[in-house]
Parts: sequence; C-alpha cells; structure tokens
Amino acid sequence: MDILLLSRLQFAMTTFVHFIFVPLTLGLSLLVAYMESKYVRTGEEIYKRMTKFWGKLFLINFALGVVTGIALEFQFGTNWARYSAYVGDIFGSLLAIEATLAFFLESTFLGIWIFGWQRLSPKMHNASIWLVALAASLSAFWIIMANGWMQNPVGYLLADGRAELASFGALVTNGFAWHQFIHVLAASYVLSGMFVMGISAYHLARGNNVDFFNRSFRIAAPFTLVFALVLVIHGHSHGANVAKHQPAKLAAMESHWETMPRAPQYLVVVPDPAREGNRLELLPIPAGLSLLAYHSPNAVVQGLKDFAPEDRPPVWLTFFSFRTMVGFGMALLLLSAWAWKNRHDPRRSATMLKLLPWMIPVPYLAIQFGWLVAEVGRQPWIVYGVMRTADAVSPGISVSQVVGSLAGFVAIYAMLVALHIFLLGKYSRLGPEAPPRAKA
Repeated sequence: MDILLLSRLQFAMTTFVHFIFVPLTLGLSLLVAYMESKYVRTGEEIYKRMTKFWGKLFLINFALGVVTGIALEFQFGTNWARYSAYVGDIFGSLLAIEATLAFFLESTFLGIWIFGWQRLSPKMHNASIWLVALAASLSAFWIIMANGWMQNPVGYLLADGRAELASFGALVTNGFAWHQFIHVLAASYVLSGMFVMGISAYHLARGNNVDFFNRSFRIAAPFTLVFALVLVIHGHSHGANVAKHQPAKLAAMESHWETMPRAPQYLVVVPDPAREGNRLELLPIPAGLSLLAYHSPNAVVQGLKDFAPEDRPPVWLTFFSFRTMVGFGMALLLLSAWAWKNRHDPRRSATMLKLLPWMIPVPYLAIQFGWLVAEVGRQPWIVYGVMRTADAVSPGISVSQVVGSLAGFVAIYAMLVALHIFLLGKYSRLGPEAPPRAKA
C-alpha cells in the first residue's frame, strides 16, 4: 500500500464517521425547535417533555459530532499539504467562514438553550434553539460550498502555480454546490424523521408513554414523507446536473460504455470494467438514460470509452453505491408513506411498529453510499479537471506515519461510534422524564 491510498483511506474513514453525526444534528435540531414552539404556543407540558427528551438525544449526537470533526481539517496540513498550498486561498476561506460564523453561532446559542431554561422567557429560549437549527444549516452550507467547488470549480484563476479566488460571488452561487446542499438537507431531514419515528414505534409497540410517542410520531411522519418526496424528485435534477458537469461520473454510475444517442437504461447490469463493457444487461428502458440525464430521448450520452482509462472513476464502486443509494431512497419513500398513512394511530399497524426501529440505520447507509458516489465518482480528480488526487498528497511523509495515524484514528473513532450507539440506545429506551405531579 502506498501513501496516497493510505491517506485516502484515512480521510474517507474519518469523514464517513463524522457524517454519521451531521445529518441527525441538522434534522433533529429543527424538529426539537418545532416541538418547543408547540409548547410555547399551547402551554401544554407534554411538548416541553418532548423538547427535553428529543433535545437530550440531539445533544449526545452533537457533542460526539464535534469531537469527530476536529481531526478532519488537520489532515489538510498533515496528509494533503500540496492540495492546501494549491487551493488554500479558495478552500480555506470557506472553512474559515464556517468555523468563525456558523459553528460559533451554533455552539453559542446551544449553550444558551442548555442553560437558559430557568433564565430566559419561553419565547427567547425557543428562539435560541431555532438559531441553533439555522446555524447548523449554515455550517453545512459552507462545508458543502467547499466540496461543491471541488466537484465543479468556479470563480478562480491560476496564478503563480496555484488556484486563487477571483469571484466569491461565483463561489457561493455555484449551481452544483447548491444541488448538493439541497440533497444533503433533504436526506438529513428524512434520517431525522426516521429516527424519531423508529424510537416512537419502539415505545408504542410496548405501550410506553402512548400519548407522548403518538404525538412525536404525528410530528415526524409528515415531515419525513415531505422530504422523502423532495429527495427523490430532487435526486433526478441532481443527476442531470452531474451529467452536465461530470459526464464520466454519470457513465460510471450507470456503467455506460458506448457514446450514443437514445441511450437505454438497463434495470439489471453487471459491469465488467476489465473488458470495457457489461457482463449482463437486462430489462432495458429505451432512451431511458438520455431522457433522465438530458431530458431528451434523442440526447447523446457519453460512454466511459470516451475517457482515457486513467481518467475514469472506479466503475464497480461508483455503480454499486449509486444503485444501493437509489434502492434505499425508494424504500424510505414507501416506508414514510406507510407511516404517514398510520400517523393518527400508529398502533393499528403492529407490523409497522416492529419494522420501523430496525429501519433507523437505512437512511444512514443511504447517505454514506451517496457520498461514495460523490467522492469516488469524482476520481481521479481531487478538484475536478484541475488537480489530480495523486498530486495533492503531502511530500515527505512515510508509509509508517500514515499507517500509525490511520490505526489510531480507527481505534478512537470505533470507540466514539460505540459510545454514540450506547448512549443513544440507553436514553432512547429510557424514554422521557415523568410528567410533573399536579399540585394538591
């Protein structure tokens, strides 16, 4: 194994583990803010208990997410120094804004929310968690703008052997990045809704705190369905955007080898990259790929053979990840529709209640496979069309150094993930605090 592969494995592992925590932070902060708004508006104590119960799970997730995120940016100096020197003027500015504006705002108002229950008016306290939710989305926005620039570099010029920022406006209006941002937000909201419904279903199946978890379920079910629909509809639009800016990635996603008009889409495909083709192609949809990618059945779709072998993404991993992500996404849409149908009385479907807790990992997996498509499908470029990943790794580091740091990260992150699962599992099963006793 060489330094490049080891460095990629290390960054992929730390990023994927960190992104276990990010989507739940984005979606659950919004749901908790809505629950507290219900409490402020109605004065019903049950909504305050809901806010505190789901808020506790949010805080556990947020704390561990912060810990896992610390190591990510350090790797740009340790493992990817050439990349940092080449594009730091652009990439660094976006990360700096995220840290000094969005994360500072998020952490400040989260502290106010945690310690302000008895110190702030109900409306001011509620405003603080809404600001946390807004800041969490702002934080995701700046990070995804940075990643979106790597996918579709805009607003820069090459000078003195490095990329320099020429237009900050172009950077933040990058259409590719905005597509990514919408997709990530929708996926995060679906994950959070499934999280709330899964835990609610666990307790409802056992008859625990029925009114409490019925109301939680009724809040989460329409929320999840709406964003599952957004996710599926927008996924088509995002795919067309990929076809426009990254045709090699699209070809790898579909294992499409020959450039042709009226390109069919096969529902069953077995890629064979060694032979530059597919071993099996079944159930074709005539002109389906042309229609999906370019909204015209007569459109020409580039095949992988149009690209030099060294410029092609890893076909098997990109193809498999894309198909798995889409399959999970459709399953989540159907499951959220089932939950929405039973939202007024979830206990009338015992099968659904038994199934939903087991489905909590599915949106996590769908999101991770989505990021595999985005990042592996971009290869061999770290900045698409501008800088190759092989040219970005730090000079002067040894295999033993990267192996040692990778082993250390694996051990620490495994413990953090285990702690995350243990704490969320423990407090989810415990349920909410008992309602206050009525005064005699």
